[in-house]
Amino acid sequence: METKTNRRQFLKTTAAAGGLTILPSGVLFGQNAPSNKLNVALIGTWGRGDAHFNVLSDENVVALCDVNEEHIAHAAKRFPNAKTYVDWRKCLDQKGLDAVVCCTTDHTHAFVANWALNRDLHVFCEKPMGNTVEEVRIVQANWAGKKNKLATQIGTQRHELPNFERVRELVMDGAIGELQHVWAWGNRQIRRSGYLPAQGEPPAHLHYDLWLGPAPFHPYNPGYFSGGPGANCLQWNMFWDFGTGQIGDMGSHTIDLAWNALDADLPTSAVAKGDAYNPEVTPVEMEATFDIPANSWRPAVKVTWCQGGAMPRSPKGYIDLNKIGHGVMFKGTKGYIVADFDSRLVLPFGNDSDLTYYKRRDPKDVAPPIGNFQKEWTKACKTGSKTSCDFDYSGKCIEMMLLGLVAYRVGEKFNYDGKTGKADNAKANELLSRKYRDGWTING
Repeated sequence: METKTNRRQFLKTTAAAGGLTILPSGVLFGQNAPSNKLNVALIGTWGRGDAHFNVLSDENVVALCDVNEEHIAHAAKRFPNAKTYVDWRKCLDQKGLDAVVCCTTDHTHAFVANWALNRDLHVFCEKPMGNTVEEVRIVQANWAGKKNKLATQIGTQRHELPNFERVRELVMDGAIGELQHVWAWGNRQIRRSGYLPAQGEPPAHLHYDLWLGPAPFHPYNPGYFSGGPGANCLQWNMFWDFGTGQIGDMGSHTIDLAWNALDADLPTSAVAKGDAYNPEVTPVEMEATFDIPANSWRPAVKVTWCQGGAMPRSPKGYIDLNKIGHGVMFKGTKGYIVADFDSRLVLPFGNDSDLTYYKRRDPKDVAPPIGNFQKEWTKACKTGSKTSCDFDYSGKCIEMMLLGLVAYRVGEKFNYDGKTGKADNAKANELLSRKYRDGWTING
């Protein structure tokens, strides 16, 4: 192995000779050294944007963008040397950028991410990756050709909790026998009757038309902006034109706990039921079930997402699943695992479930802590290391969940081809995408 002294001597000799040395990506010195700072654009500077301030303070935040000028002023106190923008499209054209952190409204996530990839920028994008199957697949396909040089991460930051890997290890190592079915659920219930009516005019500091972005026009109402930082999304993400309700919000976090344990590919079918369909508002109560193909270590399984009061049946009467606001349950041939984000319960089930079949893995094979979720991404930008929730892993996960919303709207089960991104149902195929306002494109 080359010593530090040898590396220094190598660089000195090369410089003296006037030579040009091309170093492989991922090396720990030169252009990709971890000690070097990224030039970052933070798009969306309030709420989730605040959650990135501390980590980004270790980098060069050179651009700030928000449709609300008061939010820009808030971030500029922390990053006074950054250029400021109200239109993310102009922000992404700033020269010298290395990376983008996207904390915008859900209905612009795929747009910001795809435009950033088109400019060869690393991307951290808050969840969900997109609001339609087509959006997710467009971003995934774009990154597929660049994954060896661009680091991506979707903002399901709970993934850094050690419990995610402990649950995965229990499932993979056979603590409950052969896996059969997985449920995940969220109990949030926010009911809305429809889009808010016109009320007043946008304040001078809010660029409302840019907030709408590619979404169809809806008149301004201050109710869309009445929530506090980190929670204002609950004022608008249940409306079809702006979000995907629970699916894109806490659903993205909760299903990640199940998805991490499955090594799953896209589902081959989807079926769902729930509240009566409202063309303006996503359902509160819904249950969607997917067929997931087998892989090298487990058979084909079913995955069910439940929300808004729909719940799986508890394996035992003394276990009240309703007391777990957001959780998962794995059913195997020899028992159950019930978990939330930071704890887990193994319930052997049946006369032969004596756990003698379960061989606990060697400590050296236990997954190490991820550490800080955002820093995992900044490190990957500089060194080429892997992130836990890149656009491939998280993209397939949210694509499955979005297919659940499609199945709910179709009202019947359909089969799905993950290679082509098509269903065997004409109405389902129409719902895989959405139309955008004139002047907006996802591929700019």
